[in-house]
Amino acid sequence: MSFSYRPRRSVLAVPGSSRKMIDKAKGLPADEIFLDLEDAVSPLAKEQARTTIVEALNEDGWGDQLKVVRVNDWTTPATYLDVTTVVGGAGAAVDAILLPKVPDASHVQALDLLLTQVEKTHGLEVGRIGIEPQIENAIGLTNIDAIATASPRVQTLVFGPADFMASINMRTLVVGEQPDGYDRGDAYHHILMTILMAARAHGLQAIDGPYLQIRDVDAFRRSAQRTAALGFDGKWVLHPSQIDAANEVFSPRQEDYDKAEMILDAYEWHTSADGGARGAAMLGDEMIDEASRKMALVISAKGRAAGMSRTERFEPPQ
Repeated sequence: MSFSYRPRRSVLAVPGSSRKMIDKAKGLPADEIFLDLEDAVSPLAKEQARTTIVEALNEDGWGDQLKVVRVNDWTTPATYLDVTTVVGGAGAAVDAILLPKVPDASHVQALDLLLTQVEKTHGLEVGRIGIEPQIENAIGLTNIDAIATASPRVQTLVFGPADFMASINMRTLVVGEQPDGYDRGDAYHHILMTILMAARAHGLQAIDGPYLQIRDVDAFRRSAQRTAALGFDGKWVLHPSQIDAANEVFSPRQEDYDKAEMILDAYEWHTSADGGARGAAMLGDEMIDEASRKMALVISAKGRAAGMSRTERFEPPQ
């Protein structure tokens, strides 16, 4: 990866036009907060929202969250001013730009070039600000590998379900639920796996989109569990009540984290001279080898990034 790993289990959407909601978000335990200049802000409020975001980002009170701004897409007249105003005014506090409705690599490349010019103009570190392309239509999914590799700034691939469902004429008005008549399997499986495969092939994170029925936390949890089971890194949350559920679902279970750390310790010892320099060994009733180590590294990394503590230790056999 071209950037240091930071968890994005919960990605909280906050309207950039609401100073009250931004201030509240500062103290919430979301891994990432994105301040929205796109769908959550009316056209007449976008100019003021840019100023509000710059002021908020330059003030104290933020936690350890990743701070991201979603700009408008390149088919609108707003993208240039979104980027130049926000990055020019608060670039040192921006971790990434979320770019919606990306149909091909050229949209990412255009943002990369503009970011570079703004960074140079304002004395910012060139290349530090990441890009999060949002896949929201059929053509974007078709071009996903080119989008994933369009710039070294790309850090995540984000699924935008509502616009995507509209783009393929899916027969449903409930974002995150199965369409009526689709009574077996998961109607989103191909889309989600395509995004996930591109992310993993190119060392990126994969983030699922929102579940719009914000008062139904149990339904949100079920939706999150489906993508977490596939291997997604996190999911958008639209309300503070969804944050804890997302953080829990996209963190390893305690027993899995403990087992992963045990596997890593055991494998390190068994492959050492003291452990007999063996390539395969037993850990309890289970054989472990290099493939086991690779799987354990994934769980261990996510657990450590989430701040988990292990409750078991490996003891070399006497």
